[in-house]
Amino acid sequence: MLTAAGDYHMKPVVFSLRALHVDYPPIVPTLTTSYVHGTSNTPLLHATVGEMLLKTVERQPDKEALVFSENGVRKTFAQFLQDVDQAAAGLLAMGLKKGDRLGMWGPNTYEWVLFQFATARVGIILVAINPAYQVNEVEFALQKVGCKAIVCPLEFKTQKYCDMLRKICPEIEKATPGDIRSPRLPDLRSVIVLGSRQPGMFCFEDVMQAGTSQHTRQLQDIQKTLSCDDPINIQFTSGTTGAPKGAALSHHNIINNSYFVGRRMGYTWRPDIRVCLPVPMYHCFGSVGGGMCLAVHGVTLVYPSVGYSGKANLEAIEKERCTFLYGTPTMYVDMLNQPDLPKYDLSSVDAGIMSGSPCPPELMKQVMEVMGMKEITIGYGTTENSPVTFAASPLDNMDRKCNSVGFVMEHLEAKIVNPSTGLMVPVGENGEICIRGYCVMLEYWGDPENTRQCIGKDRWYKTGDIGRLDPFGYLQIQGRIKDMIIRGGENVYPAEIEKFLHTHPKVKEVQVVGVVDPRMGEEVCACIKLVDGVECTAEEIKAFCKGQIAYFKIPRYVEFVTSYPLTVTGKIQKNILSAQMEKQLGLKPK
Repeated sequence: MLTAAGDYHMKPVVFSLRALHVDYPPIVPTLTTSYVHGTSNTPLLHATVGEMLLKTVERQPDKEALVFSENGVRKTFAQFLQDVDQAAAGLLAMGLKKGDRLGMWGPNTYEWVLFQFATARVGIILVAINPAYQVNEVEFALQKVGCKAIVCPLEFKTQKYCDMLRKICPEIEKATPGDIRSPRLPDLRSVIVLGSRQPGMFCFEDVMQAGTSQHTRQLQDIQKTLSCDDPINIQFTSGTTGAPKGAALSHHNIINNSYFVGRRMGYTWRPDIRVCLPVPMYHCFGSVGGGMCLAVHGVTLVYPSVGYSGKANLEAIEKERCTFLYGTPTMYVDMLNQPDLPKYDLSSVDAGIMSGSPCPPELMKQVMEVMGMKEITIGYGTTENSPVTFAASPLDNMDRKCNSVGFVMEHLEAKIVNPSTGLMVPVGENGEICIRGYCVMLEYWGDPENTRQCIGKDRWYKTGDIGRLDPFGYLQIQGRIKDMIIRGGENVYPAEIEKFLHTHPKVKEVQVVGVVDPRMGEEVCACIKLVDGVECTAEEIKAFCKGQIAYFKIPRYVEFVTSYPLTVTGKIQKNILSAQMEKQLGLKPK
């Protein structure tokens, strides 16, 4: 307003405090809204995958980079870069170029990591394909993104990779390697097999020997044309419903995510980090949290086995003196249940990450106490977010690690909104988690409609997860929106009930789903796997709940199961589990 003296006096504007400095764990309750921006004194990196690998090799050429325990492969950083550039020159000699898509289909092998970086050096987009995919699934993936080449083993366990490709493309049998022509896969030209030579296919040695000095020079020239904003990786999401979608990630996405995850874990100050990495490379947890951390932070990666083995993990930790361990909750359960666990010397490993699916607090406590991993921490994210968006600090207290997924990552924004209105909810209330920042994928490849549905014009990505922020900025996950049970008008979050039931001494695993009910709309059904060798009744479980959780959260039905329906990536299909329970209980289907 204008005073008599002619001066303007403005009323002070009060802004809610929404920025959270995250270089260190938050210790003051500063949030006043369900929005947080993770600020940091450390800037984002502006580099390609190849540039980051080169810098690390120059810094520590003779340090051990990779160990594959099962087949005895060991590589220093200098040896690895030499192999990478040899493979990259070979891909150029085969006619692949920047922007082409190459599918990687198989378990954790040296060649997987090698091609991850060889493709990045050329600007070829690596397409991570689940090694458990069957004929229809791999055909869909290759068609969707238009793969020009695919790398796979001849076979692994029950998977006959080359036979499946021949079923899709019988033309391979009579084709010249590098010139496959198939109507079902019109973009596919080359199959590179890791094993004995097959008709119509290249073998791995062909690629490693194909490059000439001309292709080496071409590789060097290509480096000037690569941008950190280019797509470099396509990861297929493993949704529990619908066809998989290919999340296209850039150098910028995955380099920065691995950089800041590593900083959060202490990779910038811990000496001689050796990571035991049993998680699959086709998943972001393995390829970004593992592979990219090798290039960005110069950590040593130890792969215990080609196929997952809890026993092999323990052996690798002991023999290779691993200091870090990555794993999903199921993997940690497997290791804790190894009958000879006490005989292994796990004294070298004091930290790790548990992620990939909801992490029960009781499991976190067991890992800390039984395996001695006092600095284990938890991470949360999605493939579309490169993947990590929240993580606890290894130095956080037990409550923070067990009852939250940590605080927001550097340079990211997060907010909690009402899924119906899109408006922010008050601090401490549940809503949909939305993320914005450098980590958000470029797009779902070739799928503009699904891209628009989850990324708004304002670049906020809708995760589809329900959670809440506390005043300190720590996030608690309640589950998926589509898994929420509406019982007589009450919103019931399965993750909350699962977390409680995990404290029962006889419960090994539990999944809570909604089943149809003519009066309430939906009722709560707990599907429980019991600890081996114990017996339990539904009445015992319900009595355990009484007086401990709200009456409407107490399961109406308690069913004891031995397995859960899974996707090919190991995610529990709650929609199918719900249908199975309705049938088993004789309820009318929805």
